[in-house]
Amino acid sequence: MSTIPDPNSDSPRGLVFALAAYVLWGFLPLYMKALDHISPFEIIAHRVIWSLPIAAVVLFWQGRSADVLTALRTPRLLAMAALTAALISVNWLIYVWAVTNDHAMDAALGYYINPLFSIFLGAMLLGERLNRLQKLAVALAAAAVILLTVEAGRLPLVAVGLTLSWGFYAYCKKSLPLGPNQGFTLEVLLLLPLAIGYVIWLQVNGQSHFAQGNLKDSILLILAGPATAIPLMFYANGAKLVRLSTIGTLQYITPTMVFITALLVFGEPFEGARLIAFPMIWLALVIYSVTLIREAGQRRRTRRDMASQRAN
Repeated sequence: MSTIPDPNSDSPRGLVFALAAYVLWGFLPLYMKALDHISPFEIIAHRVIWSLPIAAVVLFWQGRSADVLTALRTPRLLAMAALTAALISVNWLIYVWAVTNDHAMDAALGYYINPLFSIFLGAMLLGERLNRLQKLAVALAAAAVILLTVEAGRLPLVAVGLTLSWGFYAYCKKSLPLGPNQGFTLEVLLLLPLAIGYVIWLQVNGQSHFAQGNLKDSILLILAGPATAIPLMFYANGAKLVRLSTIGTLQYITPTMVFITALLVFGEPFEGARLIAFPMIWLALVIYSVTLIREAGQRRRTRRDMASQRAN
């Protein structure tokens, strides 16, 4: 007999899924660094191509493949999925370029800012009201970006690009009336012709790193599929089984692992404005996490009071 997840508690299975997703994403820079001699465009093309078999197997196993077939015949869904596919492609491209070009720390900064940008989007586009602590958290993040911009004389483009692309992707994804696995599969299907066309063009022009005698490169490019699809599907299924406040706290695992990898493994510099900007972001995230925990506690108290009133 199947059970309905309790929205007021964390499922152990959901926690395992969510933790696995964030930890796998945290290790992703080590894998991407092994591909730093390959163009980010070629890496993204193979991420798309080799993600599809995994996504298809999961959908057939769940018996949800009909959802994707229906979406392919629905122009409105196709247009929405095309937009989310374009946004996630931009996000992937910026991330891969950053890691393979010694900007992994900037990528970590972008993913630290993401949750703060999401609540800013909620306020600007959905009319959600921010409390004082949330406004302070957003202001701290904005000040950190300004500080980095002033020192460098330009915007931290990697961090800002990752923040904007993922923030709008998550926002648009909420409007896509498909399950997470179905939506991901549809996005990959829409990107597939471009990916295959680009890979063929590389092969014809002798610029491909796939199946060209270097077995290591071919294997690494094939593994781009599982490295993309598995964490995304873990996250999609875990997010349904744990509370929003839990996801809001766990999401800092990935940028923290990326930051530590950039600093200790890749030897990227942590100096100048970064010494001030990163602590400002970390303080903003602590403040944001406090608001999530408080709101979750308030909702639990409200539900208990309502249940007590009904019992009386």
